[in-house]
Amino acid sequence: MRDDPRLPSSPGFWRSPLRGPWFTSVLGLVLLVGITVLFVTGLVSYAAYNPDLSPVNDQTPDKGILGFYLFAWPTHPHWLYRLNQGVHVTLGITLIPVLLAKLWSVVPRLFALPPARSLAHALERISLLLLVGGALFEFVTGVLNVQLDYVFPGSFYPLHLYGAWVFFAAFVAHVLLKMPTALRNLRHLREEKNDLVPPRPAEPTVSRRGALWFVGGGSLLLFATTAGQNFDGPLRRTALLAPHGGGEPGSGPNGFQINKTAAYAGIDAAETDEDAWRLVVTGRTGTVRLSRAQLAGLSLRSSALPIACVEGWSTSDQWWRGVRLRDLAALVGYDDHPPDVFVESLQRRGAFRRAALRANQVADPRSLLALYVNGEELSPDHGYPARIIVPAAPGVLNTKWVARMTFGDL
Repeated sequence: MRDDPRLPSSPGFWRSPLRGPWFTSVLGLVLLVGITVLFVTGLVSYAAYNPDLSPVNDQTPDKGILGFYLFAWPTHPHWLYRLNQGVHVTLGITLIPVLLAKLWSVVPRLFALPPARSLAHALERISLLLLVGGALFEFVTGVLNVQLDYVFPGSFYPLHLYGAWVFFAAFVAHVLLKMPTALRNLRHLREEKNDLVPPRPAEPTVSRRGALWFVGGGSLLLFATTAGQNFDGPLRRTALLAPHGGGEPGSGPNGFQINKTAAYAGIDAAETDEDAWRLVVTGRTGTVRLSRAQLAGLSLRSSALPIACVEGWSTSDQWWRGVRLRDLAALVGYDDHPPDVFVESLQRRGAFRRAALRANQVADPRSLLALYVNGEELSPDHGYPARIIVPAAPGVLNTKWVARMTFGDL
């Protein structure tokens, strides 16, 4: 079977003259840098959700030691999450052609016989299967999340986090095994022969450098059709592959991107009516109920902050005006050192209809319960009658249609 050129287990089955150590090594080094950045920005993005603060925020309750690195998410600089998630999603999509080319370049090894020539070779084959399977799993689930297509079983958050650790462990093992060979191949003008070089190559139709330019062009095209989701205005229309990359949702002061509409969230206009809606604030000294008019009569502050979402899209800074979270904490007995806060929305379904914020986020003077944006009342889709806005926080923690706030250590 190994010598039958009709079967993929035979070296003669694979005839492309492009395959070889040099081509594979170039792609591997690009992925070495890119995937390392993806892994780090992914872990940072997970930390931004404050998953160790409250079970409400923890979408991966069985993470165990995988949460060893978690830290209190900062509020400075205010564009921190916007930058991190924009890099994570845009780079991930940009690397897809490189990943596919790399897998294509080494596919003969997946069919090589015998499956294991020694214990060391068996371990290498297992790590290779975990590497290939993990890479496909992470990139596919990531792209589906960006496209809001949740066709996979279970929640995206634990699947992507656990998959990332399995994949990166195999990735590190593979790098340690192959890095010396890759560097040697890049240094040699005439590459050494190995099992990737076909014994009877077909006539070339493109050079290896030409193939690399083709892969790079594909990555550049994906970058150009994705990166625009991080900007407002005409550039957003270039983000053809992003679910939020179309035109602005309406016009005027509220004409900037949203994640979900009030109708999608099931918000009843009768609940947000001026006469019906009350904000319930609970803390050390008891509970207060405030109408929107009473909130508007308190000391109002303004903050220029963006909204950034896990799917990679973000807005530029918008001007928000409302009551500082620390001032609301003071109403219920926390004058000097405001604690954590548990925020509940009128939205009845969805993973983030409730969210917890850390004390440092509450204490930041730019953190608001916003009533206005860009000089106008919030629209229903932007969270009327009131919403949270916190610097550097993921969009899902900026709860819309706020109904209740409970201050205290969580």
